[in-house]
Amino acid sequence: MSAVRTTRTVLAAVLVAGLTATALATPALAASAPTAPARDHTATRAALQAAVDAGVPGAVAQARDGRGDWTGTAGERGGDDRFRVGSITKTFTATVLLQLQAEGRLDLDDPVEKWLPGVVRGNGHDGRRITVRQLLNHTSGVYSVTSDPGFQEKIFGPGFLEHRYDRWTPRRLVDIAMTHAPDFAPGTDWNYSNTNYVLAGMVIEKVTGRPYGKAVENRIIKPLKLRATSVPGTDVRMPRPSSPAWSTLSADPGAPVHDVSRLSPTIAYAAGEMISDSNDLQTFYRALLKGRLLPKAELKEMTTTVQVSPELPGTGYGLGLMKQKLSCGKEIWGHGGGIHGSSSEAHATRDGGHSLAMNFNADWTGDSTAVLEAEFCGVTPKS
Repeated sequence: MSAVRTTRTVLAAVLVAGLTATALATPALAASAPTAPARDHTATRAALQAAVDAGVPGAVAQARDGRGDWTGTAGERGGDDRFRVGSITKTFTATVLLQLQAEGRLDLDDPVEKWLPGVVRGNGHDGRRITVRQLLNHTSGVYSVTSDPGFQEKIFGPGFLEHRYDRWTPRRLVDIAMTHAPDFAPGTDWNYSNTNYVLAGMVIEKVTGRPYGKAVENRIIKPLKLRATSVPGTDVRMPRPSSPAWSTLSADPGAPVHDVSRLSPTIAYAAGEMISDSNDLQTFYRALLKGRLLPKAELKEMTTTVQVSPELPGTGYGLGLMKQKLSCGKEIWGHGGGIHGSSSEAHATRDGGHSLAMNFNADWTGDSTAVLEAEFCGVTPKS
């Protein structure tokens, strides 16, 4: 749940179903459409191998379009491996809140205080002045718990080995953030904050009366039949198949490498705890962008973006969903996620017609942007 790997340039400061209708025409009278040639994934394969050559133990990517599915691997990763998706969890969390709004159970412009009275208070934070929408698009100004030096040392540094199984409550994560001043006044700027989505998960629980993970499971995972996707809660294990997740637990890329596969997902909660695979992530984002999970009005709200940085005019953040313009001018929508020993990306074109999901089982090296450029633009990484 550390900085979103999709947007390394933006977030590097943070440590890390419906059935198709059947035509009634007589088959013999229907002209068959010509079959489009399969897409060439040579550049994508090269980008995966380049990541392994740079020190990533294993990489996997899967792409899908109207011409078929493709899976590529390099190093120790398997094509159907499951992995921790980190901040990709945020899109699931935001989708549930938008569904609840569509049902009239809350309004994204409700103040956070309405649902979590007294929780967002301290050092200038005031939940009465922050809306749920501002949590989802990172314009709340709420300090990110993952920027707290003590939390970083215990969770992202060498202290992780001692504390990897500690259980954290959402309220405890928020309380750590409240010991710091806000980044800015609500609605006046943009800054990526994991605390925003911890609070979003807490709002879901207050509205539904159940764990936010149950809402994700019942509203998204089960309807889309995402068999490799889970909200682990307090379970420290990784389901099979999976490969080890590796981390240096240090900003020094030359530091010793540790197997960090097992950890307490409570460090991330609704900001980044989920597990999935490349196939399920594509199914989710394609369904989302094609309008299978949200009404038109809510999908429009989700894809209404705010500027991330003047230096990145082609990048915008919606409600748990990021828009990027690649070097070839192609626009993709999705999210990235980083958590211990795992760096993931999941994106699709706005019509959901061409998608990619990928993972590196390392968090200190590897260029995930090069994989996106390779798949969507055909750019071969420089050797």
